[in-house]
Amino acid sequence: MRGTGAGETDGPRGDDDGLSDDERIQFSALLEDSAEDLYEHAPCGYLSTLLDGRIAKVNTTLLDWLGYGRDDLLGRRYFSDLLTAGGRLYHETHFAPLLRMQGEVSGIALELRAADGSRLPVLVTSAVRTGADGRPLLIRTTLFDARDRRAYETELLRARKAAEQERERLRRLATTLQRTLLPPALANVPGLDVSAYYHIASVDEVGGDFYDLFPLAGGAWGLFLGDVCGKGAAAAAVTSLARYTLRAAAVYDPDPVAVLGNLNTVLNHEYNGADPRFCTVVFGLLTPDREQGGFHITLASGGHPPALLMCADGTTTYLPTPGGQLIGVLADAHIGTNAVHLLPGDTLLLHTDGLTEAHVHAGLDGGDRYGDDALLDFVRRLAPATASGTVDAIRELLDTFGTGVDDDTAVLAVHVPRSPCEGQR
Repeated sequence: MRGTGAGETDGPRGDDDGLSDDERIQFSALLEDSAEDLYEHAPCGYLSTLLDGRIAKVNTTLLDWLGYGRDDLLGRRYFSDLLTAGGRLYHETHFAPLLRMQGEVSGIALELRAADGSRLPVLVTSAVRTGADGRPLLIRTTLFDARDRRAYETELLRARKAAEQERERLRRLATTLQRTLLPPALANVPGLDVSAYYHIASVDEVGGDFYDLFPLAGGAWGLFLGDVCGKGAAAAAVTSLARYTLRAAAVYDPDPVAVLGNLNTVLNHEYNGADPRFCTVVFGLLTPDREQGGFHITLASGGHPPALLMCADGTTTYLPTPGGQLIGVLADAHIGTNAVHLLPGDTLLLHTDGLTEAHVHAGLDGGDRYGDDALLDFVRRLAPATASGTVDAIRELLDTFGTGVDDDTAVLAVHVPRSPCEGQR
């Protein structure tokens, strides 16, 4: 067994404890810090009360916060006397009963009333101290200064309110802008029943769907329905340009292929840079058939979903416009066409792809797309139907999808009513 050589000790050696002089002073101060001094000058308020609430002990920190002398409180005041009027009511109806039942209440936000009448927000925790026999002896309470927290919460509420007001302002702006991109009311076409509906997927953003129905020379009528790529202000600008270009082009030359050709030239010229913009559009030229009744309609489509024809006998089918290309992408886009004679009792339905691309039973996995086949089956069950009846049914269908409709949807229906004599046959 090795012995201890001269000068060796079993403990730390004198000044070789690894501490600087300042650190030794600090450790010495900590050793001299008494429990009583720690209680009196703790960074939180302490007080002890009798079971009836009379203050029996209070630390210097709390006295300094409130501006009271110790003799002002000890044996003279109750804890509830230090609270504001609202705080006293809460103390009597909630705080004190909970404390009696549970033996402890933690983190309750209250306000103290200082000697000068000012208010001090605090977080209060109280616990009942019991004796060896389990009987309650006194109540110990700890109070934390919550002024910084209250200021933070106030600022947070102010910022949240400001954000909500800004969002509401933008929502109103988006709604107003959206309305300017749609006709205030559809024109009244003699011999034709028309109806339209616009489903907004998000009130915070302006969508790019649009439609219109307007008179042309010679008793003809033009109608169109389209969908601009994207959302927001940029899409709104394209939508506005598309609507007015289509109307102006139809007045100049109502041929549907020429109308969409003009729109394609304008969009391709205006948006062929780093941020290209395009849309899908279907344009129809309606002319009344004064001999056989009903209307002739020629449809031209630039990449748009096909229209649905609901015949008076209940037959329903898509009207394909093969080969139609997106409007605005190519300098010379191909336009698909189709023509049909709308007889009394027939209805033509135009729609944007927000309907067929809606999620059915949307969940975490996104759900299945509604699809073209489902829409065809749905419309077949409606036929024959009026324009308003068809649009109302589509509107109810969209409502069943709920949040599954993540893109704006526009629908436009035209219906040739039966004459009273035909209805009696």
